[in-house]
Amino acid sequence: MKVSELQARQGKVNIELEIISVETPREFNKFGNTGRVANAAAKDDSGEIKLTLWNGEIDQVKAGDKVRITNGYVSEFQGEKQLSAGKFGKLEII
Repeated sequence: MKVSELQARQGKVNIELEIISVETPREFNKFGNTGRVANAAAKDDSGEIKLTLWNGEIDQVKAGDKVRITNGYVSEFQGEKQLSAGKFGKLEII
C-alpha cells in the first residue's frame, strides 16, 4: 500500500514508511488515563502523511527510521489525513 492510496476512515492499512521528523511529545489526560502523543512526518515514494505516535511508540521512532505499520488506521483532522497504528495495529522498526 502507498501513501497516495490512503483514504480517511480507512482501516486495515499495511504500509512501510520512512520517518522524516518527530515532534515533541505532549501529555494528555482522557477518561482518567494519562499518556503521551506525538506527531511525526512520514513518507514513501508516493507522498507524505502525518503519523500519530502513542506512548511507547514515541520512544521507538526517530528521524531516518524505516517503519512498518500493520493493521493501521487513517483518520482525518482539520482536513489532513493522519495515520496511526491505533488500538489494534502494530508499529515496528524495520
